[in-house]
Amino acid sequence: MAVFHAIISLFFFILTASALPRRTEEKIETKCGYQNCNLGKDHMINVHLVAHSHDDVGWLKTVDQYYYGARKDIQNAAVQYILDSVIKELVEDPNRRFIYVEIAFFWRWWLEQTDSKKHVVKKLVDEGRLEFILGGWCMNDEATTHYSAIIDQHTLGFDMLSSTFGECARPRVAWQIDPFGHSKEMASLFAQMGFDGLFFGRADYQDISKRKQTKELEMVWKANQNLGASSDLFSGILLHGYDPPPGFCFDELCGDAPIMDNKRLQEYNVDNRIGPFLTWVKEQSVKLKTNHLLVTMGSDFQYSNAGTWFKNLDKLIYHINKKQANGSNVNLLYSTPSCYLYSVNKANITWSTKKDDFFPYADNQYSFWTGYFTSRPSLKQYVRVSSNFFQTCRHLDVFGDLQNHIQIFKMWDALSTAQHHDAVSGTEKQLVAKDYALRLSAGTDACQSILNAAYKKMIPKTKAAFPDQIFCNLLNISYCQATETMKQFTLTLYNPLGQDVADYIRLPVSSNKFVVYGPNLKPIPIQIVSLDAATKRIPEREGSIAKYELIFEYKIPALGFSTFFVKTDKSENNEASSKEIPIKKGEAFELNNGLVSISFDGATGAMKKFGNLKSNIFTNLKQDYLYYIGHPNRGGFDQASNNYIFRPLDNTPTSISNGEKLQSILIKGNCVQEVRQVFSPWVTQSVRLYKGQKYAEIEWTVGPIPIDDGNGKEIIVRYDSGLNNNYTFYTDANGRQMLERRINYRPTWPLYLTEPVAGNYFPINTKMFIKDINKDVQLTVLTDRSQGGSSLKPGQMELMLHRRLLYDDGRGVGEPLNEVGVDGRGLIVRGKHYIYLDKVQTSTEFHRQQAIEIFLKPTLSFSQLNMHPQNWSSTFRTQWRAIQSQLPANVNLLTLQQWGRHKLLIRLEHIFEKNEGPLSKPATVSLKTLFIPYNVTSLEEMVLGGNLKLSDLHRLKWRTQENFAFPDAVNVKTHDSLDVTLSPMEIRTFIVTFTENK
Repeated sequence: MAVFHAIISLFFFILTASALPRRTEEKIETKCGYQNCNLGKDHMINVHLVAHSHDDVGWLKTVDQYYYGARKDIQNAAVQYILDSVIKELVEDPNRRFIYVEIAFFWRWWLEQTDSKKHVVKKLVDEGRLEFILGGWCMNDEATTHYSAIIDQHTLGFDMLSSTFGECARPRVAWQIDPFGHSKEMASLFAQMGFDGLFFGRADYQDISKRKQTKELEMVWKANQNLGASSDLFSGILLHGYDPPPGFCFDELCGDAPIMDNKRLQEYNVDNRIGPFLTWVKEQSVKLKTNHLLVTMGSDFQYSNAGTWFKNLDKLIYHINKKQANGSNVNLLYSTPSCYLYSVNKANITWSTKKDDFFPYADNQYSFWTGYFTSRPSLKQYVRVSSNFFQTCRHLDVFGDLQNHIQIFKMWDALSTAQHHDAVSGTEKQLVAKDYALRLSAGTDACQSILNAAYKKMIPKTKAAFPDQIFCNLLNISYCQATETMKQFTLTLYNPLGQDVADYIRLPVSSNKFVVYGPNLKPIPIQIVSLDAATKRIPEREGSIAKYELIFEYKIPALGFSTFFVKTDKSENNEASSKEIPIKKGEAFELNNGLVSISFDGATGAMKKFGNLKSNIFTNLKQDYLYYIGHPNRGGFDQASNNYIFRPLDNTPTSISNGEKLQSILIKGNCVQEVRQVFSPWVTQSVRLYKGQKYAEIEWTVGPIPIDDGNGKEIIVRYDSGLNNNYTFYTDANGRQMLERRINYRPTWPLYLTEPVAGNYFPINTKMFIKDINKDVQLTVLTDRSQGGSSLKPGQMELMLHRRLLYDDGRGVGEPLNEVGVDGRGLIVRGKHYIYLDKVQTSTEFHRQQAIEIFLKPTLSFSQLNMHPQNWSSTFRTQWRAIQSQLPANVNLLTLQQWGRHKLLIRLEHIFEKNEGPLSKPATVSLKTLFIPYNVTSLEEMVLGGNLKLSDLHRLKWRTQENFAFPDAVNVKTHDSLDVTLSPMEIRTFIVTFTENK
């Protein structure tokens, strides 16, 4: 078991609790898990009452405000009182049960408790009466989250539970009751974490209607065809969302009548109360295949006075079950989702299967929850960048042997919190979005301190003190005080990938005369370009003195770092300067780096043709920026477009350039060719071809979106090729599996669609592509953050970049999505797309590997260069690597983290799916001698979340229409040789023990 959480808990306990007398622990008989479940009565409708509170880790209020109960003017919600009250009521009656989900809140509460209270809680957990469901730090979103962050946030929650309570706290059921659509990859990850089932509350209204008619609200989800049985998951859609039945909310905030059961009193109402409940139960029970019915009794932030709930539930159970003596066939019982799942499993019936996902989600014909795929694009990008930095942070904590759990936790906590379904999704209030960003900033600061500490141990060759590193967090808008003000400096880049990388970097500088030396102290080619007007107008750059960008290529070893030296060049050498050529009216022009060519039309200035010169594949590729007007809320039943909902007023978007010839400047140099284009005063782009690279980079800058005409707007970029994709396109699921999408179609029900644009939008986490049905050609777009998109017409791909709206969409936020920058005007957002054209198999190899490289960019840091590079090289290492040789091209080191003294948590993943070419074959990695600093001596394979030995995993078996049952154990292999073999899409998790190589 990991010691990480124990150390964290001790640290925070010292800070938050007084010295308290320790209580002698009593030996408690453990009866948790399925063995402690009440399975109900045969031949009766068994109603499993699940007492729960859905506690958003931020939404209308910040995480702290929700925990303590501040800002009641926004929402009356206080998690600390919920847990206080629930524990008290559970102790009152051994029949009562309660489930809890969000470990980010529970962990806070736990650290504030006395030893005696902790003893009581542990007993409740061991008896199965307080049960943890899901077990992640939060209930993460499923559309806009990257699989790496999903795994990390669940691992944090699991480790807290495992370290604190042991096996009885291990969640067996996933509980995604509030996210707005459900991902196939998410279900696959849950199965690999060892869950037996998944329950959720939201699915498309048409889907639910059909499933109720056919009794298919519950199914076996075949979540990953690459992994077979091991990724299949029993899944159920809750009958009434996650709310109680109508009229039976007993929270003190609810207005429903309590059960008054004293016959001597005038307002005795037992018969009037239980009659409607029995009617509702019988109406719902016919929609399911078994005689078991899961009924959620709770809702958002309920049970702060748990007595009002439990007292009425006790009465409801008593009076309804009493009717069994008179022939009633309804049996009520306190239960949990896992006990309900176990009861359903024991019914041993045959289940239908599902192979697609649950996107997009609509709750009525005008309301598609597809806007949040793009909402708050800056926050989405910040979350992605922070996840990238977290990988580097953990690696250097390992290689520096820091054991700095406190600082690691600060970033882990912030990043995990940001995966919440009202965080990275962009569906929170503005003040809460700012709070998430501040938390990520504090986590980033903590990780920067780890990098500094690690480098001070790893880089010096002598006893010389390595200088403090400076980090620049605004390089995406060309702002870095260090590079702008220092005349000579070092740049150290750490590569978190298991493969060597080479790419180009752009640094803001105030002079156009520099020379750059590589780690071997040899000069390397550079290029200097002037900053464009679009960059200069970004208000967050206030204080910058940069006039240029310094561009050069870097090469970094796998899991290693390289240091580069940048010095002012006092000579008159101007070879690094770029040629800037304004494009005249009617003049056609082209970018061509020998691998890719892009032609631009002379009349309009717009892109018109894209070619892969190596494969001799060309397509007529037109590109434009357009906007939809967000539907206003005009009263009545009008559905507005806002944080959650995407609903354009007119399904035909307007071109931002309005047919005017684009202002274009062509730049050529020895590192990059680029075209800078102005589509409007608030939309610009740079199209770039770097030397030696086989794809185009498009950097777009959008904002402030004008609203002076009274209209909110949703900005898209459209790539219109000549490919015939027959209304079919492909998007990724959380950065892993690729899913086929078809316009105006759902695989499991006949679709009726009144929103032809919004209803055909899907989440794009890292990539989207279309294939020509007649030719072996594929056009791929890679993204740097989650976005919504579609292919509404043959050959087209459109992706939504930015949104600014003026009306609330009626889903709870209560304010329009109207983000502003530091200047109080609309927010300016900058991002990148990567465009690749090639044959299908080659395109697949590219997007699989390139998506990982985009996600795991090198981490940059700077320092003042106060000595000659030669002296620096004698004193400090300029290049270092942690592994003997690169990992196979189809393998990624997903996790490397301290997991106790001389123990590491390691995850390796195969990044290809089956039948994607030669790289789809199995790959083997030898861990014994992989790391140069360490010698791995043993390893133990775990489930994906790291909280159970894989050999101890025994999942429930289900019979399906395909005569399929889960095996008792999955993929348990011997490790005598310490060689790990991975099949396509497989992630394998290990706790390894190592010794240090001296």
